[in-house]
Amino acid sequence: MHMDETPDQQAIVDVILPCLDEAGALPTVLARLPRGYRAIVVDNGSVDDSVAVALALGAVVVHESRRGYGSACHAGLEAATADVVAFCDADASLDLAELPTLAAPVLAGQADLSLGRRTTTEAGGWPWHARVANRFLAWRVGRTTDVQIRDIGPVRVARRESLLDLGLTDRRSGYPLETVIRAAQASWRIREFPVSYSPRIGRSKVTGTVRGTATAIKDMSAVLAQAGSRA
Repeated sequence: MHMDETPDQQAIVDVILPCLDEAGALPTVLARLPRGYRAIVVDNGSVDDSVAVALALGAVVVHESRRGYGSACHAGLEAATADVVAFCDADASLDLAELPTLAAPVLAGQADLSLGRRTTTEAGGWPWHARVANRFLAWRVGRTTDVQIRDIGPVRVARRESLLDLGLTDRRSGYPLETVIRAAQASWRIREFPVSYSPRIGRSKVTGTVRGTATAIKDMSAVLAQAGSRA
């Protein structure tokens, strides 16, 4: 892992954006970045102009050669320097302008982990197979822990050092789920907020396809099985 930096910015929150060929979406994504928030785009092997676009728009770019959503997320977490970090997709399906709502209780010490619960803004924004799989996984989290949530989504906000202390090991699609489970096992205060969810810009690599959804379910089921054996 190595990092290309723009001039230092004093960030309230570092926003970690795992990225694989999102050159078309990044201008929309980064235009919505709230004041005081710094974008860390984690390039996970893009072959388009994602890196050049991110740097031109003022983001810090981290290069992570190990493929996998969790690998990109964790590389961004390790590279971040702000006390509070947020994770969000880089495909413009989510609006970074909504992050302050999730970050506020973490910054105020009223919550340890804020999660975004996706609500679709238009038809086609969230494929039915991904929606059904997500609801099932959220139900299983409730069965495994005492935490009742409605979405295992890509939007998360927490304190950086606390996340590192969780010792997350998944480096694939199970990373968000492992975050929630380990946080619950550590008795974190977890809150969930609605966030708007729109059709992504560009081609989906994961939950936009049935095959991608099946892979995500497999990864997350492995995390749930491990959590159950640990309980």
